[in-house]
This record gives sequence, structure tokens and C-alpha cells, in this order.
Amino acid sequence: MTPTQLRAYSAVVRCGSVKQAAAQLEVSESAVSLHIGQLRRELGDQLFSRTANGLTFTPGGLRLASRATELLGLQDITVLEVSAAGHGRRLLRVGASSLFAEHAAPGLIELFASRAADLDVELSVRNPGSFAEALIERSIDIAIGPAPALPDPAVRCRPVMYYKVVVVAGPDHPLAGTQPSPRQLRDQTWLLGPSAAADRGAIPTLLRRLGVPDDRQQIFQSHAAALEEAKRGRGVAAALSFTVAPEVRKGHLLQFCGPHAALEEVWHSLTLAETGKPSAAAELARFASTPRAIQAMMRGSGVNVARFKPSIHVTLWS
Repeated sequence: MTPTQLRAYSAVVRCGSVKQAAAQLEVSESAVSLHIGQLRRELGDQLFSRTANGLTFTPGGLRLASRATELLGLQDITVLEVSAAGHGRRLLRVGASSLFAEHAAPGLIELFASRAADLDVELSVRNPGSFAEALIERSIDIAIGPAPALPDPAVRCRPVMYYKVVVVAGPDHPLAGTQPSPRQLRDQTWLLGPSAAADRGAIPTLLRRLGVPDDRQQIFQSHAAALEEAKRGRGVAAALSFTVAPEVRKGHLLQFCGPHAALEEVWHSLTLAETGKPSAAAELARFASTPRAIQAMMRGSGVNVARFKPSIHVTLWS
């Protein structure tokens, strides 16, 4: 098997047709068919067949689909590691939820990276629902954010830090000085960071619990931008309690009371459940839950710009 053959097969699996796979890879359909034919002969398996409803994969074809993704991921990471090793460097790729990436990751990365002079850390923002897939595909080495909805035997999950999300507003907000009911909160304009669009996490859970309709939610490029709008009295915002505590003390924001206006959650670290030589990812997973690391996350000290390389995500609004 060659990487080119596996890449062609993975494209067919993703797209559901040879024609679309060829278009995605920018090659001819005959080239994709040739690579699939070579895999079939080498493995002695039909892999898939065409039906009226699309492609139907054999058990061997399904197994190859997962292995192909893993092997291609290993190839990519090997290229990166060899390149880094040639320059005497190691690379640790961290995937994080947007809330963790904005408020807690900078302090953690700065502290952790300072412990090893040969370590570069790359941080990317990802939807928590894709954590396990990204780890298995080897596009990241460790993920930090909400725990997965269902356990995956291929992934090891460890608690990192308890945190609390609270509801805040500007001092001139109409509900200032009151303990609003769930219905009153539901009817407000909600000023939110990108974590509100994720499928998991404290803020999406809080919004679902209150039943906040979509037309009441305004999502900004960052949680900090949403808080700035809240200070101007343009709505309520959901925020990490330790990040807004100074603004609440100064009177720039007010925090609503009541069990429905707060939610406690836990960030977790996720790594591949592999045995063998300890990796930088495993070391970060262990280090992240230490008191020193938690202090750094809450302090929020910055990270060198060379170490922060966020993924680019494009969202289309209709």
C-alpha cells in the first residue's frame, strides 16, 4: 500500500463516490479507480460496491477506512517530527475548545513550554465533538476541553480543572439588582463567544437548560468581545467566573444570582490510550491538573506569538 492509494481510498470514503473523490483530489476518475483497484488486488478484498443508494463497504473496507486515516495521520506527523528533529526541536500540537483556548490555554502553554527549551507548542481551536477523531487521525497530540459524550477506548480522558460559568450584564441593564427567573433570562439578548456554537461545553449546556432561542443569541469572534458588549448594556453574557471577577468587583459588570444563572463544569485532557515511551502530550496531561498549572490558567498570562498557531474556521451565516 502506498500513501497515494490510501489517500484516494480515504477520499472515496469521505465523499461517497469516486467522481467526487477525484474532484476533491484534483485528479481524474480513472486515477482514483486505478488506486482502488491496486488496493483490492493487494488486500484480496472488494472493499466496497456500488448500489442504488451509494457505496456499500465490506467489513474489510470499513476496517481499511479507519486504518487509512490513521496511517496518513502518522505519515504527516512523522514528516513534522523528522523536520523538527533535524532542527533539534520537538512539536506538541494541542487542540482546545474555544473557551479554554481563549482564557486558560495561554498561561498553561507558557508555563509548560518554559520547562523544555526544545519544545514548540502549536494551539488550534476545535469543536469538542471532533476531539477523538482528531486524536485518532494524529492531527493533534492532545485535546483539552469538555469530556466526550461517550467514552472511546482509544482515548484516555483525565480531569484537568473545575470551572464555573456565570451570567453577567452591565450595571445599567434593566435586570440589574434583581434575581431574574429562567424565563426572564431566556427572553434577554445573549452576547456570546464562539463556544456557544460548539456541541458540548458549559455555555451550550446553560443555553439549552434555559431554552434560549437562536434569535436571542448573538455570537462574537471572541468571548472578550461579547463581554465588552455586555458592559455597554446591550444584553447578558455567559462568562468564566474567574475571568469576570475583577470586573464585577469594580462594578463594570454585575453577576446574576440563582442556580439557573450559573453552571459548574470540568475541563478534561484527552490523549490516545497508548502504552510505551512517555510523550510530551502525556506529560502535559499530567502537568495540566497540578496546582501550579491551574494557577497559571487562571492568571491567564500570555504566550509568545510564535507558539500560537490557531486553526482557521469559516462559518457561513444565512
